Amino acid sequence: MTNDAHFPASAPNFRDLGGHTTRDGSVVRRGLVYRSDSLANLTDDELHALGDRLGLRLQVDLRTSFERAAAADRVPDGVEYAVIDVQGDHSTGADLAAMLTDPERSAELLGNGGGERFVHEVNRMLVSWEDALAGYGELVRLTAAGPSPLVFHCSAGKDRTGWGAAVLLALLDVPRETIVADYLASNARLAQAREWMHGSAARYGIDPDLLQPLMEVRAEYLQSAFDEADRVYGSFEGYVADGLKVAPETVTALRERLLSPG
Repeated sequence: MTNDAHFPASAPNFRDLGGHTTRDGSVVRRGLVYRSDSLANLTDDELHALGDRLGLRLQVDLRTSFERAAAADRVPDGVEYAVIDVQGDHSTGADLAAMLTDPERSAELLGNGGGERFVHEVNRMLVSWEDALAGYGELVRLTAAGPSPLVFHCSAGKDRTGWGAAVLLALLDVPRETIVADYLASNARLAQAREWMHGSAARYGIDPDLLQPLMEVRAEYLQSAFDEADRVYGSFEGYVADGLKVAPETVTALRERLLSPG
């Protein structure tokens, strides 16, 4: 299953994290780790295909309890389901809800560059939130130890999932420019998310232009997360060891499982 297959159609940001080349020429194995947007709308055929064709064994949901209640995952038979809520009850969830339903609040929060500032702040918090630190540490450990193949996802598959993918690829020593390219690949796959947000804006009388920074990923958003790791922990390696509490042997296991010689 290639990254260009756009399978399943109901989750257009579902894609293989494999195929990238590391700095030493190793290659991230395909068919072991997938990243995705919401898996709540899978058709029956797609559900069976994830289990039968991809052999999926673990489905990791990074969303909040509110998101899970509003749009519960569909999980193939025989596939384990794990919740790793990397956001918890942080106020950004309430802020986002207000942005999508309250014209006055959206103008206040998103006007004059507020949308960009909001997304930068979210990306910094994905590095420093207590829930996020625990969650991404657990994602790394699950990916290193199995079961696999696994998929991890949030709602649009771009921010929370984007940072999770960046962390895993960085641990595998994939070059930063390749990590950024993988992150930016979400933009071509976000039509459904943009349509939903435009629909919400229209229903509540919100200027859709205000929402544009929330509807896409930008290299500078991801850079904010890496910069926050450097600021708080001194380096990405410090973030992994002291923030995520991921042991060196776990990193070794992750590389042994996911890398093959070039």
